[in-house]
Amino acid sequence: MPVASMLNTLRRLWAHDTFVYSLRVFIALASVMALCWQQDRMDLVIPAFLGVIACALAETDDNWRGRLLAQLVTLACFAVAAIAVKALFPYPWLFLAGMVVSTFCLTMLGAIGERYRAIGYATLILAIYTTIGVEQNRGDGGFWREPALLMAGAAWYGALSVLWAALFVHQPVQQRLAALYAVLGDYLVLKASLFEPVRGIDLEARRLELARLNGKVVTALNAAKESIFSRLGQSRPGRKTARYLRLYFIAQDVHERASSSHYPYNDLAEAFFHSDIMFRCQRLLNLQGQACRRLARAIRMRQPFDAGDEARQAKADLDASLDYLRRLNRPEWARLLRSVGALSANLAELDRRLGSASNPDKLDEQQQDNSLFDRSPQSVGEAFDRIRLQLTPSAPVFRYAVRLTVAMAAGYGMLHLVHPEQGYWIVLTTLFVCAPSYGATRTRLVQRVLGTVLGLALGWVVFKLFSSLLVQALFAVAAGVVFFATRATRYMIGTAAITLLVLLCFNQIGNGYDLFVPRLVDTLLGALVAGIAVLVVMPDWQGRRLNQVAANALAANSRYLREIMIQYETGKRDDLAYRLARRNAHNADAALSMAMSNMLAEPGHFRRDADAGLRFLTLSHTLLNYLSGLGAHRESLSDHASDADIARMTMGVIQALDEIADGLTHRTPLAASSVEEQALALALEQLPDDADDGHRLVLTQLTLMARLLAPLRKAANRLLRQERREEEARAEDTAPEASPAPEVPTRS
Repeated sequence: MPVASMLNTLRRLWAHDTFVYSLRVFIALASVMALCWQQDRMDLVIPAFLGVIACALAETDDNWRGRLLAQLVTLACFAVAAIAVKALFPYPWLFLAGMVVSTFCLTMLGAIGERYRAIGYATLILAIYTTIGVEQNRGDGGFWREPALLMAGAAWYGALSVLWAALFVHQPVQQRLAALYAVLGDYLVLKASLFEPVRGIDLEARRLELARLNGKVVTALNAAKESIFSRLGQSRPGRKTARYLRLYFIAQDVHERASSSHYPYNDLAEAFFHSDIMFRCQRLLNLQGQACRRLARAIRMRQPFDAGDEARQAKADLDASLDYLRRLNRPEWARLLRSVGALSANLAELDRRLGSASNPDKLDEQQQDNSLFDRSPQSVGEAFDRIRLQLTPSAPVFRYAVRLTVAMAAGYGMLHLVHPEQGYWIVLTTLFVCAPSYGATRTRLVQRVLGTVLGLALGWVVFKLFSSLLVQALFAVAAGVVFFATRATRYMIGTAAITLLVLLCFNQIGNGYDLFVPRLVDTLLGALVAGIAVLVVMPDWQGRRLNQVAANALAANSRYLREIMIQYETGKRDDLAYRLARRNAHNADAALSMAMSNMLAEPGHFRRDADAGLRFLTLSHTLLNYLSGLGAHRESLSDHASDADIARMTMGVIQALDEIADGLTHRTPLAASSVEEQALALALEQLPDDADDGHRLVLTQLTLMARLLAPLRKAANRLLRQERREEEARAEDTAPEASPAPEVPTRS
């Protein structure tokens, strides 16, 4: 039994991407350490290790062909950077000029895509690693020593990465799909809490938390899509890839249904407070969330999935409760019960879709468009066009590139002012700490300093307890593995691990105790430079661009509504145009949620009116929920006398959303109220008595959207007023002092 238990534990570990990633790093570092130890050339460990680390940081998910191409590009960039550093190192002014140009250009590569962002960032890291090696070696070994050793370590890890991708083709797809269904399960469980039949609960706070969690679902959807797309190629997908593609489409459908709303939940809870129907809805949705989590485990462990019968029984109980309320025949409940009926039908279809995940190979593909949209550049010209479009002070990528460039130059100047010897850790710390947003930079700064202190303390303990260099070498490999296992989720621990690795490696060829004070001082100085830079060099305060992010969310919702209504005319079909509109709407919603999260981490002066942003986020996400409810019930409607009115009213909602979005984009104050929108909401509430369920549902969802237009206007105006106040405050701060003058009233 102990053997079986151990095998089961290993199988669980193998199913997690962090373990697999760390295992590759362990193989690379351990083999380098073993070779250097066997050859009695421990002086080669540091540059070879640094090459492995830099290449591992540049790794992104792809098939083996794509990863091979990416590795070749990475190695080419690494070679140019290492040789340039070696050549310019003796000439500080030329080195500074090269650092400035390369930092800006490599950071701007992030405008092309995630793969190129990772390559550019890793190239900067390798360039600083080269300076550390050159400084430590003091020119011994000739011109090519450090570049050759760094490239050897990088090439070894690159070869291992490509081989791994060829041997375990579908493992990353499984891991990303499992992560997607796990976060979908969390979303469903949190969504179920909105149905809690209790008066006085803070639904606003739960909706905000739901909007934030929706951002994680969107991120997981995009990661799974990119992983599957990279393995599709130009030919027909293989059996396994086709299976994963179907599971991805199931997740998309589940997400749309899970994010849908059919009526304000507080109104339903108030109306049916003495009934158990809200509890029945909550229980069913909770069970479906648990089913998503079980599906995630089944995908990760490659086991069969059984949705179970518990949710089916909960659905039967919900239907029985709904039938009982209908039999009471209370007129004031008629509209509410229709919405609850639509909710019940949506939950039933959601359960059916989850059940189909047990055997996705049998899904009917006739109504499914399997094409995916490729967001990567299709030519070198398109890649340069993406960079060119971001070369503007308003672009976050450009602002970050300028900020990082200035910070790196300041760090380089700092090391020459303080101590030219062993000072390049200042620049390295600045590179690691300086993040695109203030909140991320502040978090990294604190964790970097604390992690360095912890790493130095651990290094002192290891030096005292284990004097054997062989044992210290083993600890160095373990520290490298811990760094890659924790750098994305527990940055302080990752920093402590990489600090310990550096101490142990340097102790192989010298006295590691000599590095304690320089490492701590350099970390503090580098963190100080990064902290000042994020405050004064083109700071990207979220409040100053919140209007544009909010406008993008409304514009994306408007396009989503257009595509939904086309489906009601032609019949349900998950074609590429519809899925793109849906994905863009959720991406824009996630971007707004992320902007608000970053804003809340900024200094108090820059989030004085965060309540306005949070209010807009809640309203925008609620609008997306109503749109998802409309999209979840797509079907071809039969001809009816109200069709022309529905088309006209839909265009009224679309035009109103576009108008608010346009006002936010151009910072144009919006009218406090709109007579047309008020008339539209009243007209939509006059449901025709002879309409069928399909038409009634469309009219109900449009009514809910129309009711949100006035609150959206008010929230948008609050955002614009806050921006005007900040602009006036900035103008007062930068205005030159003059003699007292008569006060000029400000224009409202």
